[in-house]
Amino acid sequence: MMSTNAPGALPTRWRRLLTLAAVAAVLVGAAACSPFPSVGRNFGDPGPYAVTVQQDTAHTYYSPTDLAPGGARHPVILWGNGTFLNPSHYDALLRHFASHGFIVAAANTSNAGSGQEMLTGLDNLTTFDSQAGNRFEGKVDLTRVATMGHSQGGGGAIEAAADPRVDTTVAIEPFLGTVSGLHGPTFFMAGENDTTILPSTVYSKYTSATVPAAYGELAGADHLQPIVNGNGFRAPATAWVRWQLMGDGVAREQFIGACAYCSSSVWSAYETNAQLRAL
Repeated sequence: MMSTNAPGALPTRWRRLLTLAAVAAVLVGAAACSPFPSVGRNFGDPGPYAVTVQQDTAHTYYSPTDLAPGGARHPVILWGNGTFLNPSHYDALLRHFASHGFIVAAANTSNAGSGQEMLTGLDNLTTFDSQAGNRFEGKVDLTRVATMGHSQGGGGAIEAAADPRVDTTVAIEPFLGTVSGLHGPTFFMAGENDTTILPSTVYSKYTSATVPAAYGELAGADHLQPIVNGNGFRAPATAWVRWQLMGDGVAREQFIGACAYCSSSVWSAYETNAQLRAL
């Protein structure tokens, strides 16, 4: 069949190709302008930044050694440990997040369930960001903040998320935590073989949440797997904060849209609510 385009107009197929090319150019340009390099789908691999670790009495701070590339400020992760544990037990995982461009404030306590110990880390970073001569001066993005933690720290991450400064939450095998205080997108993660915090307990938090939320049950995982380097929890946690705090479109496609996780054998169960799918 011959084209019905008006005289002098481009054939339909060429107009479509030009439209696709224009869209691709916009996407490439946006990626090129991003201050934080894409890692493709390699969320479990180390990011492009060398990492520096600092410590004070109450917190350990993990951050890129070379802060503020091109003047960009770094998003924040507030971390809470499990009971009887401290940041050194999650050192490889927290270094991993910093290697992707995040500043991590990890509470030096094994009792982070109230969330307040984690929020004090945000208070400190707020001070550092305005403190002349501090290495964090002018380099902390206080408008992009996640709470994240494991076990008791996962419950603390949920509690801390009631603070209006917090944008998103990752609760890994969380013990307790009041979901009614959540106001930003939240990722609930359980372990299929966790007998300490049963998957059903985590799932009930997910179904009770009224915010955009995802539930992932990591296949074969027990309660100890998040310790040290995060193991199977590392990549999805990284993808979530890259999506929520860095606007990483590839990371978004793991959870919704193309939804790589929807059919991935990584999960024994994976689910999202309508609010998240609308993002």
